[in-house]
Amino acid sequence: MVGPPRKKVSLDGQKILATGVRNRWYGIMPAKLIGDRPVALKRWDEDLVVWRSSNGDIYLQEDRCPHRGAPLSIARHDGDRLRCLYHGIEILGDGTVAKVPAIKDSILEGRCLVRTYPTKEYKGVIFAWYGDKLHLEPGPFELPDRLVSNQYEAILCYAEWRTPYRYMIDNNMDPMHGSFLHQVSHSMAEGSLDAEFEAFETNYGLRFQKKDQSDENFDWSEWYDNGIQCVILEIPYPPTGGPGGNFGIVFHITPIDPVTSACFFWRHRKVEGWVKDVWRFLYKNRLEERHWHVLEQDRLLAESIKPNADEHERLYAHDLGLSRVRRLICAEAESQVDVLKKAGLSI
Repeated sequence: MVGPPRKKVSLDGQKILATGVRNRWYGIMPAKLIGDRPVALKRWDEDLVVWRSSNGDIYLQEDRCPHRGAPLSIARHDGDRLRCLYHGIEILGDGTVAKVPAIKDSILEGRCLVRTYPTKEYKGVIFAWYGDKLHLEPGPFELPDRLVSNQYEAILCYAEWRTPYRYMIDNNMDPMHGSFLHQVSHSMAEGSLDAEFEAFETNYGLRFQKKDQSDENFDWSEWYDNGIQCVILEIPYPPTGGPGGNFGIVFHITPIDPVTSACFFWRHRKVEGWVKDVWRFLYKNRLEERHWHVLEQDRLLAESIKPNADEHERLYAHDLGLSRVRRLICAEAESQVDVLKKAGLSI
């Protein structure tokens, strides 16, 4: 046994854990899914609208007109603003009411009445800052090196799964499951079915790895928490898998609601120059279908686990990595509750 499944937290802490810790950047959706109309979506169990202005800027706002609550996701898109269909209220990208056409000199005009989340577009994804009441201004946007270094070429895969986000973090912090769930995979058939593990802190989180085994299977996972939360891992590839050495994944997840998640997988390899083109071609034409097959195994299992399954767990040594990350996330949630309470604010 490696201890209780999760550190006990307060009711307010549990509310935060249900939809993701605050004061982090989260992926919202692939940028290619945003066209010339507003898009309704739910993230962090909140109804939101995302839209792109005529000059290309992305805005993420609460999906509610401040006049009578009509959804802005069905509003008319007028270049730099949304015009509510119900009474024509015009909302700018920063949430300010620009015009109330039915009444002259309305007290609503010029006021910021629609919550708007800071956004960035990078690596094919729209990201947004999810801050609490003390941190509405965004913190630094610092992705792992594997997504920013020119030494790596990353390809995005996106899926929405009916599973609590915390279970997919557990899944990716569990290298041992690759030897069982994915044992018929083209890339995870090797390596011992029994292993000893070690965990140690990194500059931005925690690394959990097998002792005395490397480049054989899914041998290690690394938790990254530096303004954005990710799990980084590598899977060794045979020479038939093409150039670039090990196949890596940066996994990031955003809670849609307490039981549904938006999953972002950047598949990457260490390639430069013309080899990047070879890798992308090989991936799209030969490897992508195999990788979706592996993800489907994860999805089927994750969606089969009950949301309260962790209340009945009996963990053992191979679960040390996910257990440590759970404790880090729980401690962060409780810390955020304490800070807000000291400031006299609710979560």
